[in-house]
Amino acid sequence: MKKIILFSILTIIMSCKELDVKDEKSLEFYVGTYTNGASEGIYKYQLDANGMLFKIGLVAKTNNPSFLAKTKDNKTLLAVNETDENGTGFVKSFKIDNDTLLFRSKSKSGGAHPCFLTINEKNQVLVANYTGGNVGYLEIDNQNGLTNLLSVQQHTGKGTTDRQKSPHAHSTWFHPAKQEIISVDLGTNELWFSTINNKKNELEFKNQKTLKMDVGAGPRHLTFHPNHKWIYILNELNNTVSLVEEVDNSYVLKTTISMLPKGYDKYTKGADIHISNDGRFLYASNRGHNSIVIYKVDSKSGNLSLVGFENTRGQNPRNFSLSPDNKFIVVANQDGNNLVSFKRNQKTGKLTFMSEVSAPNPVCILF
Repeated sequence: MKKIILFSILTIIMSCKELDVKDEKSLEFYVGTYTNGASEGIYKYQLDANGMLFKIGLVAKTNNPSFLAKTKDNKTLLAVNETDENGTGFVKSFKIDNDTLLFRSKSKSGGAHPCFLTINEKNQVLVANYTGGNVGYLEIDNQNGLTNLLSVQQHTGKGTTDRQKSPHAHSTWFHPAKQEIISVDLGTNELWFSTINNKKNELEFKNQKTLKMDVGAGPRHLTFHPNHKWIYILNELNNTVSLVEEVDNSYVLKTTISMLPKGYDKYTKGADIHISNDGRFLYASNRGHNSIVIYKVDSKSGNLSLVGFENTRGQNPRNFSLSPDNKFIVVANQDGNNLVSFKRNQKTGKLTFMSEVSAPNPVCILF
C-alpha cells in the first residue's frame, strides 16, 4: 500500500513538472471580437509548444473590440470599440493583470467605426476610423490610460466602386525605420503619408501626400519587409497584393499579384497580410475562398511568386497572426466561430493543420 501511495505521489510530481514545462513554452494571446452574437468582449487563449490551442476565457467585457494592440512593455492593452455614437467610436485602455484586463480609460477615436489601431515605442497611438474616413491621434498617459483625442487627420476623395464613394481609412502604420506614418484608405484607393508634429500634437501630411493604387483595388492592410525597403499592400476589393517601393524619396507602385487560384470567380475579399521574420515568405487571407495564400519573396527584387493555398477550416478568415517564434500561424475565422492553428515549414513556407478551438465571432489575434 505504501508503495502504491509513493508511486502516486511521484506521478503527481512528474505531471506537475510536465505542466510547468508546457506552460513555460506556451504562448498566450488575446482575441478581439464582434459582440453582436455570442461574444461578450476580449478573450484569452493559449498556443502550446506543439501548436495546440486552449481557451483561457473572457478577460474583459466591452463592445465590438474588433482590433487590439499592446504597449511595448506589455503593461497596457488597447481596444477599439467599433461603433458609431454621434459620429464617433472609442478606444479603451486596460491594465494587463495576469488573466484579467482592468479597465483604465475610454477616449473618442475621432470618427465612426474605428477598425484598427497601433502604438509605437513612444506610446503614441493611431486609430483608423473606417466610416469617418480619418485617422485619430492619442497618447498613453503616465497612468497607463489614454489621453483625450489630440488630433484628427481627415482623408478626402473617392474611388470607382460602390465601396469607394467616400474615404474609408482601414489601417494606419508607423514606419519601422523612420518617423513616418502610412495610412491605408480603401475608399479613396490610396496610401496616405504623414508625420507627427510633436510641438502641436498634430498629424501633418508629407510632400508626397498620397499614392494611388490600381483602379478598384481597395487597399486594406500592409506589412513591411524586414529590410524596410519593400511594403506589401493587401487590396481587399480586387483580391491582390501590391509591392510598393521607395525610389528617389518617393513611393511607387511596382508589381501586383493575385491572391486567388486561376479561374476562381466566386465572391471573395482579401483581409489580412503578414510576412515571416526572415522576409522569405508572405501570407494573406481570403474571405470567401476561405484560405491563406502563401508567397515566396524574391530576395533581390521583392517580387512574389505563388507557393500555394491552405484552407482555413472556417468561414470568413479575418485577422491572422504568426506566433512570435514564427513556428505557427493562428487564424481567426469570424463566421466559423473558431480559431485554427497551423505549423509553418520555415524552409518551404507551407502550412500544416495542427489544432482548432471554438471562439465567438473572432476578428483579431494579438500575441
